[in-house]
Amino acid sequence: MKLLKDAHLLYINRIKRVCVHHVRSCSSIRFIKSKYACVFDKSAFNFSHQHRFFRTSAVSRGQIVQFKLSDIGEGITEVTVKEWYIKEGDSVSQFDSICEVQSDKASVTITSRYDGVIRKLHYNLDEIAYVGKPLVDIEIDASKGVAPEEDVVETPAMSHEEHTHQEIKGHKTLATPAVRRLAMENNIKLSEVIGTGKDNRILKEDILNFLAKQTGAILPPSPKAEIIAPLSKSETVPTAPKDKARKIPIPISRPIVFSGKDKTEPVTGFHKAMVKTMSAALKIPHFGYCDEIDLTHLVQLREELKPLAQSRGIKLSFMPFFIKAASLGLLQYPILNASLDESCQNVTYKASHNIGVAMDTEQGLIVPNVKNVQVSSIFEIASELNRLQALGSAGQLGTNDLTGGTFTLSNIGTIGGTYAKAVILPPEVAIGALGKIQVLPRFNGKGEVFKAQIMNVSWSADHRIIDGATMARFSNLWKSYLENPASMLLDLK
Repeated sequence: MKLLKDAHLLYINRIKRVCVHHVRSCSSIRFIKSKYACVFDKSAFNFSHQHRFFRTSAVSRGQIVQFKLSDIGEGITEVTVKEWYIKEGDSVSQFDSICEVQSDKASVTITSRYDGVIRKLHYNLDEIAYVGKPLVDIEIDASKGVAPEEDVVETPAMSHEEHTHQEIKGHKTLATPAVRRLAMENNIKLSEVIGTGKDNRILKEDILNFLAKQTGAILPPSPKAEIIAPLSKSETVPTAPKDKARKIPIPISRPIVFSGKDKTEPVTGFHKAMVKTMSAALKIPHFGYCDEIDLTHLVQLREELKPLAQSRGIKLSFMPFFIKAASLGLLQYPILNASLDESCQNVTYKASHNIGVAMDTEQGLIVPNVKNVQVSSIFEIASELNRLQALGSAGQLGTNDLTGGTFTLSNIGTIGGTYAKAVILPPEVAIGALGKIQVLPRFNGKGEVFKAQIMNVSWSADHRIIDGATMARFSNLWKSYLENPASMLLDLK
């Protein structure tokens, strides 16, 4: 019994000497919590000098770690610091937001990889930070295993668990402190985990996948994980079978058998004429102008006139009103009913208003025109349109019907769409594209909402002889005739 007490006192004295060795000079010596491990076993009583049975970690202010700006991806090498979420002296934890940086492609929030205290910010706001360079200095607690251990007294042998976070000989395991903590809590050797990150870095997902393979379930990380004793064989819970649904079978690509062959046809008929006309149109500097027309009153007027037109054998659409209103506008702005010679030296003002109407037929796009609209009534225009549409559908339009146009309207809205960029048909200098009529809410003069019949118009004009103001004034006049159909009666001749 006396021998046991003497041995105990001897060990206590040895511990004190080691402890004093680690306490730096200061005004007073304070007792330190159990940062020093003391291991006793039977061999302790042999007093052998070949083994030491405890290890210590330096208890100091902490280690300063330079947190570097990691690779953001997409070839980005530098970013601008837009906002700091921390300041010097602030405490941060892993995954806390540190700052927001702006690259030439996106804004990125940088988060902390360590638990510690911010000691230095390397950049001010709006300064350029470079990938791979220090962003902030963080003081971390060396006792948490992130900082390298100092003045360590070796044990006789390293246990299997202690080997978990060590470097394999000749190979360095790359992992963040959070990943290392997760591995430690679940007793996983990092050397057994295959990293999928850059330079084989072990990610959190790698640890979770490793756990799933070992236990059949993913264990959530816990900062204070309990060590649960293993179940006996009789209490062992059978592991769940691997989820086969996660393995997505790769479909076998089979070549598609197709027996069709390319076919070459000559450009003929209307298509050949369109190629020639559109090629010439490329020489014209186009400019566009769009506006919105309220056709509410015109819709009501047409409904009233439709029975009368049917009694005369005429199908009355909106197009005769559009054409007549355009003719009345051309009387005020004759430059839009003109043509420019190839040398751009002379402008010819056309006396007749031969207004073309673009038609979609089985043979392709054709643009017959209604002759002398300036002296025709709306019923006469409607009758001529009926004739041209019938001949166009039958492919029997003559040369006289397709030539001599001076101004064109394209009613693309009958097919769909609200706006279009119409192409001028040389030698004309202007064209209008009409969108579909839509029922939309609008405000009246009293600020009340009402249901309106709205149509959009898109004008294209030759900017060599027509300016924007002229096109806008013509459009406003044409718009006034359609929004107040009765006003056309004042200018009819």
